[in-house]
This record gives sequence, C-alpha cells and structure tokens, in this order.
Amino acid sequence: MSLIHALVSQGSTILAEHQAGKRDFSQATQTILSKIPPNNSKLTYVWEQYLFHYISEGGFTYLVMADDSAGRRMPFTFLGELQRKFLSSPSASSSSASFPPHALQSSFGPIISQLVYAYNSSPPTDDISRAQSELAQVKDIMVQNVEQILSRGERIELLVDKTDSMASQATAFRRGARTVRRQMWWKNMRVLGLGILVALVILWIIMAQFCGAALRCGAK
Repeated sequence: MSLIHALVSQGSTILAEHQAGKRDFSQATQTILSKIPPNNSKLTYVWEQYLFHYISEGGFTYLVMADDSAGRRMPFTFLGELQRKFLSSPSASSSSASFPPHALQSSFGPIISQLVYAYNSSPPTDDISRAQSELAQVKDIMVQNVEQILSRGERIELLVDKTDSMASQATAFRRGARTVRRQMWWKNMRVLGLGILVALVILWIIMAQFCGAALRCGAK
C-alpha cells in the first residue's frame, strides 16, 4: 500500500478525506495543515517512514500521506488529479464560502477513496508521464521533519515568550537608565550651584576683612 491517507481541506479545516490504513495519523495531519502558509505552495513533510505531500492553491489544500518507498513523483501525480477532480466538482464553485469540518465528506469522500484505490492498484501510465514533465516544478519542494515540529513546538513557543520578556525588560531598563541620568544631571547641577554660592560667600568674607562689609576698598 503506497498511498495511505488523502484529504482536501480549506485552510486547516478538513472537508473530505479517506484513510486506507488502520493507524491514526490525525495529530500529524493537523500539525501539517496548521503549518501550511496561505499562499500557493508545494511541500513534502517527513514523519517516521512516511511522507506527507501537499499542494496548496486557491485556498484549498490537497494532501496525501504515502510510504517512503512511493517517492515523490507518483504522490504528486495523484495530488494533481485529485485537484482536477475537485475543481471540476460542484463544490469548487463555492470556493469563497467557508465550509464546516467534513462538509464534503459524503459527496467527495468516495471520489478520494476511488482515486486512492486506483493509484494503489495500478497508477495510470499517462499521469506518470505527465508528472515527468512537471518535475521542474517539484524541484523546489522542501522537506521538513514533522517530529521536530511536534517535539520542539512547545520549546519554540517558550523561547519566543522568553525573548519577548527579555525585550520588555530591556526596554524598561533603557527607560530607567534615562531617568537615572536625568536625576544625576540635576543633582550635579545643584551641587555645582551650591559650590559656586559657597565660593562667592568665602570670597566676600575675605574681601570684607580688607574692604569692609560694603566692599569699598577705594573709599576714604
């Protein structure tokens, strides 16, 4: 069995899906859907010995989970046909509407099931040939490890929280430093003014001893 789990989603909301295997991969699937950017993209995620391939275009995401032995050409050929079948269905005409979870399961779920069965039994030769001409577009597909996302997501969020906290503390420190500098400047000005005043008083006392309190040294 090469293709194990296939679905069509709108954002992170699964509209229709088919799971050929018995193992539950819903956690990994939801994690991948939550990481897919809103712009059009193609990507392959690696998790254990499985590959999650997807095409995101026009607000919809077409995703298939496959064995590592299936490679990438056949799953992306499958996704291309899945996309064409979905866009030709009446559901695609409501692409601007927001669907509730599994809203198209009854209408499009059987189509996904039939397509998965067909590709697992005998992948169409013409589709594989068409995939060969699209290899240039698949070259930019990136591979990311889902296990790292699942195991380090909490740590990344904690690091972001600490970074935000440090930034806030740095801002508060800079504000406090400016306040202290202003306070020290005024204190220095007061000390300087007091020193000048004391110097003038001492100078007056010295001159008063010779010239009198009125400082009339030249008077007769």
